[in-house]
This record gives sequence, C-alpha cells and structure tokens, in this order.
Amino acid sequence: MAENLFSNKQIISWLQYFSENTNIDLEHVKLLDITRKNKNLIPSVEAHRCVLVFTEAGNKDIFYKMWDVGLGDCEIIYNEGSKPEGPIKRDKVSDMIDRGINASAGMIVLNPNARSTIKFGMDNKKFASGSVKYVGSEIRSVLIAKMQIHENKNLCVISGESIAVEAAMLNGDGTVIAVEYKESDRETMEENVNQFGLRNVEIVDHVGDDTMGELPVPDTTMLVASASLEQELEYLTGINPNMEFVIYTLDFKTAASMRDILEKYGINDITVIQIAVSKLTSKNVFENQPAPWIISAKAGV
Repeated sequence: MAENLFSNKQIISWLQYFSENTNIDLEHVKLLDITRKNKNLIPSVEAHRCVLVFTEAGNKDIFYKMWDVGLGDCEIIYNEGSKPEGPIKRDKVSDMIDRGINASAGMIVLNPNARSTIKFGMDNKKFASGSVKYVGSEIRSVLIAKMQIHENKNLCVISGESIAVEAAMLNGDGTVIAVEYKESDRETMEENVNQFGLRNVEIVDHVGDDTMGELPVPDTTMLVASASLEQELEYLTGINPNMEFVIYTLDFKTAASMRDILEKYGINDITVIQIAVSKLTSKNVFENQPAPWIISAKAGV
C-alpha cells in the first residue's frame, strides 16, 4: 500500500495551526485530502461551509477551476510553505485564479453559500458543450435516485454522460466507470471531468476485460439500452452476479421486452416505470419532453 502524503500526525498539526491562528470552529470542518485517489474538491466545497483541504505541489489551476464553476466568492485561508507555521493569509478565490499550489500543504476553504442538501438534477447549461445531447435534468434526478448512490459505491455508466458526472460528484470514495463508445463523446466526457475537477472517473471506450479488468467491480450500472445491451449484461453479471441495474430507453418495444431479456441473465427483481415531463414555454404552452421508460433491476435475487 502506498504511503499517504499526509499522515495523521501532520493532519493534526495543521488542525492545531488553524485553531490557534483563526477563529473558525473546527468542530464543523470537513477534512479532505485530495492527494488521495477519488477525492473531489469542487463538490465538497459546494456542499460544506468550511473544508480543510490537503493538497500537493504542482496543482496549477486549482483556483481557476473553482472560480470557473462559480466558487469565486469562497475565501482561502492559507500560509506560505509546506509546514503549519508562519503568518496566516486570507484571499478570495477570485483573486487567486492565476496562482496554483507551490507546496504540499493544508488550506481552509470557506464557502458562505454552501448548500446543506444533496443536489440532484444539475442544469444542462453547466455541462461542457460538445457532441453529447444531455438528458433533461428532471429525468436525470430520477435516474440518480434509482441508482441509490452512497460514498463507497462503485458505479458504471454506459452512454450516460451527465449521469456519470453527477454521480461522480455524489460518490466521494467510489469509482465511476464512464463507458462512451464514440470518440467525440469521450472527448466531451473528458472536458466535463476536467471542468468539475473530478478524480474518481475512469473513461473507457467499451465494456470488457481489456478495459475494465483492472478497475473496481461496479456495484450498480446505469445504461442506455442499445444494440449492445445483451453483451453488456452478460459481461457485467459475469463480474458481479449481484449487480444492480438502472436502464433508460425511449423505445416502447425495448421496454416491453426488457423483462424477458433481463431474466435470461438471472435478473429477476425488475421494476419498469415511465416518466413524462412537460415544461411551460414563454408562450404559455406546455411542451412535452421525451418520456423514457426507466427499468430498475437486480441480479442474483
């Protein structure tokens, strides 16, 4: 096992340093070591008013990324150097976008606008523009809820770009495997990963041992039904006989045949729902959105 950059002793020394030099109540501080795999800074700052972040040297655009997603009003409390000593400095993120991290150290991020609840259904305008046509935020909220995400869960998302991004934000300690068959979609996915500073997303171009064999085995897979559906089901139930699935389709025939398809792979606990969303336009007319079928199922039951 690789040695952690920040030991428990070092973390405690940074806590003591900030306790002695600020008036912040450290009882409510969220500790976040982003030198470790799968730790995402931006979602943590969005959800907590006070985050003690441990970083390593060489992170050149950390403050620019925070500013770019609307965290420019956050305040950074830090010092110069890599040891918890010396004078304290305080600056807003918006004043620090041209500087990076020069030394492995701790810093406190204060976010006065932090939300205290889990956020489902991000506005599509926040995602990177590109080849992807994103599912509506209301539908995405239901898909995310059906996936029953918690921080240690490993997820696989097939052709569901915005679902993969939002799931990664909610899934602090698990891995999200984003399967994108098209090169242009993978490029858009990489833009989103970079834009939101996500460190727990692995992007692959297909389902199989050669791409997923060395990655964590998913607990849950969300997929858009396609011609490769049965190939995906066969592989995924093979690596996890108790896999949970959330399947999206706009095709009635596919939805109607889903029970028979799933039962072939030992997936018997099946629920099928359809969701319809209508939006009021500027002309005071309700416009119907695509109404998908969402199938939730579990293998090995």
